[in-house]
Amino acid sequence: MILLILEVIIGIVLIASIILQMQGGGLSTAFGGSGQFYRSKRSIEKLLLYVTAVAACLFALVSILLLLNH
Repeated sequence: MILLILEVIIGIVLIASIILQMQGGGLSTAFGGSGQFYRSKRSIEKLLLYVTAVAACLFALVSILLLLNH
């Protein structure tokens, strides 16, 4: 039961991070929309990439654990 809840939460985080990455230019408007916040935008994109990779690995791991558990 705990693994199922964990998988749903990780799935939501994964979907949210992918959608935020797909918006791309939408993030720049949240931080002023001009080049003066270029570093902030790049660091947020790197963070989103890291979160997406970690969430995908965790999702796969939990899925395998669920498969082995049944």
